[in-house]
Amino acid sequence: MKLIASMLLLAAAAHAHYKFPRLIVNGQPEAADWLSVRRTKVQNSRDNGAVSDVNSADFRCFGGSPGTATTTLAAGDTLGFVASSGIMHFGPCQFYMARVPDGADINTWEADGAVWFKAGSISAVEGNGPLGGDEKTWPAYHKNDVSFVVPKNVPSGKYLVRVESIALHLAQNPGGAQFYISCGQVEITGGGDGTPGRCAQSVSLDRPLLLLLDQAGAFTCRMGVSWHANGQS
Repeated sequence: MKLIASMLLLAAAAHAHYKFPRLIVNGQPEAADWLSVRRTKVQNSRDNGAVSDVNSADFRCFGGSPGTATTTLAAGDTLGFVASSGIMHFGPCQFYMARVPDGADINTWEADGAVWFKAGSISAVEGNGPLGGDEKTWPAYHKNDVSFVVPKNVPSGKYLVRVESIALHLAQNPGGAQFYISCGQVEITGGGDGTPGRCAQSVSLDRPLLLLLDQAGAFTCRMGVSWHANGQS
């Protein structure tokens, strides 16, 4: 019986994993997986994998292979990612962008260091009490795709765009938060002259995900703010 129970738990855990294999622009998804989204390390449908070490190089794009395509869209458009089997863990969803330097190849650029800025998020809906673990608290939970509006004042150019779905079901433990990550390759047109503030890869030891567990078992969470179209955060 213990063996059967363990197998069922493992099967449930595998089923709860997911990935973001294609972009969606203004409500229109790409025609196939891994076109403008870099392939992540883990492709097995039984274990789609997550990153838990925020200091790992995988935290940039989850070890994505070189890209093969780039999607063009305008500043102010809605950009998002399709979740392969829906977002199966509760928690926030963050979007980061990193501008590809002039002369660099977007297909192979690593986006290492303080080149990212937070462009959007789907955070908790906070009420008068501690946060729960349902869709009312976490609007991204169980969604089949998640999106944000590209800031209108972001400079034109080529960008890597990273989605981070942060699973909090084990985040009361050190290193327990699971980051489901993908990076899309885009070219922004019609942009402005904004100067987004830079941060490191995202969450780091000196800018941690602050997660508290109260006595009732509910979470409170604080993350960095997004850069807005006027260049202020």
